Amino acid sequence: MSTTKNEKTQPLGERSEWLELVRRQVDSLRYGVVEIVVHDSQVTQIEKRERVRLDKPAA
Repeated sequence: MSTTKNEKTQPLGERSEWLELVRRQVDSLRYGVVEIVVHDSQVTQIEKRERVRLDKPAA
């Protein structure tokens, strides 16, 4: 993972906290999106959208 401006400006504890939140959100998804919102180089919001895929009915 490369170092970004966000990693340089956020204290280590805060960075670890949001990284762990993202990991948990991704681990809990089968299909979907995890979105990270950043304002002024700070992670301010993490959103998870999950898709439920239904099997096609037998013909």
